[in-house]
Amino acid sequence: MSRFWLDRPTFVTGATGLVGSWLVRRLLDEGADVTCLVRDWVPQSELVRAKLMDRVKVVRGDVRDQVLLERVLGEYEIDTVMHLAAQTIVTIANRNPISTLDTNIAGTWALLEAARHSPAIRQIILASSDKAYGDGAGRAYTEDMALQGRHPYDVSKACADLIAQSYAHVYDLPVAITRCGNFFGGGDLNWNRIVPGTIRSVLRNTRPIIRSDGLYVRDYFYVEDAAAAYMYLAERLSADRGLCGLPFNFSNEQPRTVLEIAQFILGCMRSKLVPEIRNEVTNEIRHQTLDASKARSQLGWEPLFSLEQGMQLTIEWYSEYFSTLTSA
Repeated sequence: MSRFWLDRPTFVTGATGLVGSWLVRRLLDEGADVTCLVRDWVPQSELVRAKLMDRVKVVRGDVRDQVLLERVLGEYEIDTVMHLAAQTIVTIANRNPISTLDTNIAGTWALLEAARHSPAIRQIILASSDKAYGDGAGRAYTEDMALQGRHPYDVSKACADLIAQSYAHVYDLPVAITRCGNFFGGGDLNWNRIVPGTIRSVLRNTRPIIRSDGLYVRDYFYVEDAAAAYMYLAERLSADRGLCGLPFNFSNEQPRTVLEIAQFILGCMRSKLVPEIRNEVTNEIRHQTLDASKARSQLGWEPLFSLEQGMQLTIEWYSEYFSTLTSA
């Protein structure tokens, strides 16, 4: 527990998303005064299911609405902003790029411009992504590497990342940037993703589906670790304005192939099911891993959960979730 967050007016965009829901939970646990921007009503979101929505102030609207954002930041006397709102599904971005580009890029400049006109703002955390780096040719990404996203989602995150850096350097806006890999954890109901999809398959005793060839390499970062990292970076930013405009990778630095993650889940659940490999994926980078040494050395950050611990908690969440559905 940190007294930093006690009664702190905090604004969260993307609160109904996977990381956003767990971030709101953690902020509330530490006593923050939380206001959430909600565009769509998502009853399956952990924010709604866990009744976290009943404990926060809710503003209905779109992150691209700069006038609305300025009103919220001013009227609720917001001190800290956690900007997570984004269209995050890569396959959707590939099929329908305009909505992803519009939300992820225009939403970022609208929020930062609103914050620029809000003198009470003390720190802003912007959620970027490892996808912003583009193809690293198999090397682990470090923060000094150029952002070279090529696919629509990757480009949208690279643009938002660079816009945040620009606002920090040109307008002295107190914003720092997180870059993480693939999030996993309870509450992710996008069954096309390997972690929730595999767990659901095991619970239903059907073969897990791997849509790629299974050899794509990714970082898998537990959602509660992500929420804690965002909050920790905000605390450090409040104490050190030298962090303004800087990006930080957060990772447990244990990359796995998609097939390895599926097999890991099967082992944790003591299942003998064999994954079905469909090899349908296109327009995705084969190898994406993060070097988190900068966060460790400059921030003193360490992950709170191992991959094993995070996965076990995730399996327990889904087991309870499906048990509740069955009993209902």
